[in-house]
Amino acid sequence: MEKVYDPSIVEDRLYQNWLDKKYFHAEVDRSRKPFTIVIPPPNITGQLHMGHALDNTLQDILIRWKRMQGYNTLWMPGTDHASIATEVKIVQKMAEEGLTKQDLGREGFLKRAWEWKEEYGGTILKQLQKLGSSCDWDRERFTMDEGLSRAVLEVFIRLYEKGWIYRGAKIINWCPECQTTISDAEVEHQEKGGHFWHIRYPIKDGEGYIQIATTRPETMLGDTAVAVHPEDERYKDLIGKTVILPLVNREIPIVADEYVDKEFGTGVVKITPAHDPNDFEVGLRHNLPQINILNDDGTLNQTAGKYAGMDRYEARKLIVKDLEEQGYLVKIEDHVHNVGLHDRCNTVIEPMIKMQWFVKMDELAKPAIEVLKNGKLRFVPERFGKVYLHWLENIRDWCISRQLWWGHRIPAYYCDQCGHIEVAREMPKACSKCGHTSFKQDEDTLDTWFSSALWPFSTLGWPDKTEELDYFYPTDVLVTGYDIIFFWVVRMVFSGLEQMGEVPFKDVLIHGLVRDSQGRKMSKSLGNGVDPLEIIEKYGADALRLTLVTGNAPGNDMRFYYERVEASRNFGNKIWNATRFILMNLEGEDVVQVKLEDLTGADKWILSKVNTLAKEVTENMDKYELGIAVSKLYDFFWEEFCDWYIEMVKPRLYNKEDPTRKAALWTLKTVLINALKLLHPYMPFITEEIFTNVQKQEETIMLSAWPEFKAEWNFSVEEDEIELMKQAIRNIRNLRAEMNVPPSKKAKLIVVSEDDKVLDIFERGKVFFASLAYGNEILVQKDKTGIDDDAVSTIIPGATIFIPFAELVDIAKEIERLQKEKEKLIKEVERVEKKLSNKGFVEKAPQKVIEEEKEKQVKYKTMLEQVQERLEALSKK
Repeated sequence: MEKVYDPSIVEDRLYQNWLDKKYFHAEVDRSRKPFTIVIPPPNITGQLHMGHALDNTLQDILIRWKRMQGYNTLWMPGTDHASIATEVKIVQKMAEEGLTKQDLGREGFLKRAWEWKEEYGGTILKQLQKLGSSCDWDRERFTMDEGLSRAVLEVFIRLYEKGWIYRGAKIINWCPECQTTISDAEVEHQEKGGHFWHIRYPIKDGEGYIQIATTRPETMLGDTAVAVHPEDERYKDLIGKTVILPLVNREIPIVADEYVDKEFGTGVVKITPAHDPNDFEVGLRHNLPQINILNDDGTLNQTAGKYAGMDRYEARKLIVKDLEEQGYLVKIEDHVHNVGLHDRCNTVIEPMIKMQWFVKMDELAKPAIEVLKNGKLRFVPERFGKVYLHWLENIRDWCISRQLWWGHRIPAYYCDQCGHIEVAREMPKACSKCGHTSFKQDEDTLDTWFSSALWPFSTLGWPDKTEELDYFYPTDVLVTGYDIIFFWVVRMVFSGLEQMGEVPFKDVLIHGLVRDSQGRKMSKSLGNGVDPLEIIEKYGADALRLTLVTGNAPGNDMRFYYERVEASRNFGNKIWNATRFILMNLEGEDVVQVKLEDLTGADKWILSKVNTLAKEVTENMDKYELGIAVSKLYDFFWEEFCDWYIEMVKPRLYNKEDPTRKAALWTLKTVLINALKLLHPYMPFITEEIFTNVQKQEETIMLSAWPEFKAEWNFSVEEDEIELMKQAIRNIRNLRAEMNVPPSKKAKLIVVSEDDKVLDIFERGKVFFASLAYGNEILVQKDKTGIDDDAVSTIIPGATIFIPFAELVDIAKEIERLQKEKEKLIKEVERVEKKLSNKGFVEKAPQKVIEEEKEKQVKYKTMLEQVQERLEALSKK
């Protein structure tokens, strides 16, 4: 092994070897139990970011662990066409060339889109390989592959034939920037400062007016009623009458509807059915007309009269000005409210009535709710099940049509003759209504999530009944962020239940966001993003992976610190250096299996420790407590194995005549290999490189057996014995540190105990006890015979350990040091007392500062007393 571990050389070489040997590939094997994960398919526009790095590290840990447990593991990789995100990027690129979509036409644009996919589509997957992701790359899929497109078509037809997909004019979320519908899940609500405009609507026939308040005064041009609560005494006599709509001078009715909150504002609400989802429902109940005042680009249309052609916000300013001039504006109030933004482009969305395609959700939602309630679907942590449930229990019909060209085109065909709609797997030959043979396909494409909802089964060959589908479905666990529970998780569940009759996965492991060191969300606007590839280049993939999972608890956000990456890198180096030390001692040695009874107490202790570690780590991983598991591995490697056991066995290794040397070598190698296996899912590269150097029986660690708890390796007695000696060593080291005794100064150690068992423990452990406690001689005895009164001591359970004072301290030097310390402390006490006796300071200084000075006074006086006591004791010697 090289003197220094260089991940930049090792990682690429190992990963290529794994690919060449097809270690990641899974075939149907009925003799083995499958374990399947489908990757949340990243967008083809994507670059690896910290969220991806975390998500895929967690998945890879689970896959590598299960692979070592003997499961036939399939981690299905692939990418999403991401219709809106990709189309926006391509349109932006074309704009730089002075081109628009219309310039190219649909076919020309799609040719550009496929070229884009070929150029950028695989980028993020190659970057995932740098992370060490052990996906089955032979099975890589894309949501617009021929097979997956066929699955999308099949689901659309099936749902349509059941009456669960329909076309209708309903209120939808419209993005004026992207000029497409978006689903509720793609609307991000943000609190923004705005206003309430209070406006008078005159009652016809000169009976005064009623007052409404609105946050969007421009929409009043589309008002078709005002509503009051049927039981509101103030307005009972007005129900059925009409008001004159200001600026427009159109008569609109006053209707009674329980939607109105009579306690809020004036208890009167303007009703704009074409531009508000609640008003739309009120409009249906009262058979109100629907007046759309907006063009697709957010400008006002011809129904807006003099305001036609104006941008919605410019029109708002002029409408408010006109209302004020004509005496209709009562007042303007500041108001903070939730505004819906398109999560892609950050544009304020407009609710608008549009003829669109929808999926009826009531019947699809029921079984998806039931599987969570009956335990067939489980969220980790459990609290995210409530998010899932709340979304499903309040779900509205899903608008699935998008006014985009990149994506799966809706399989609806319009008869050129009579307009009849035929939904079919291919262009119909003749219209079933009029017999005409000319058709035009619907221009719209499907929401991206319609195809990604089918991902767990479409990737395995559905709608064909493939062997893979039968064997690998349902998958075992989905790993994803809490931000796409309703985008993706919900839709996969109801799609899997509807098409396959089974949940697509049993467990949903939710992780949080990776934030910067200040706890802020990483974003381009803040410029606080950290590039995982730069971290990998500088520190290696293992260091990044360990950092992302250390302290990570399911569902919780985590902060990213460079210091942690350095600590992770240092941890790898610690293991590397320890291994080189072990290999140095193993050189030329034939390490064969030893009998357990030939092991020393120290050997049995570390063997028992790694045995318990295997049990605990497995239990933690079973519960998806990956952060807890890795912290135990970290502590074991760094402290128990490197800082304690290796130091314990050094005297035996250096003495070639020691009869227990073979046992030490076997233990070192055995414990190292077992600990490496437990660490492998987290740090695959360094563990593989060490494993293949330490042993030659197996060619890779990733196919070696996962360590299991062995009853015969459970040495609880020896564990207690070594823990007692470790406590003694710690106490002695602390004692020496307090007295400023350097490690190089060795001293006699006398263990006194009336308990024969305790004496026996120290008798048997003399060799390493002397080495680690800086002793030049170890005496084990039943009483204090021969021990001077000035000997310093430390107490452990069942024994006291004495160290002759003169062997620890050069009295003359110690007196000199203490005299200097005394002078320094006297000055500190005088300084504080002078400050506290100063009336000006006491009267003007904050109470907190005065308290701090009083605490210093007590502290320095106490320290001075201790130094004086030590000086008095030493002067008697």
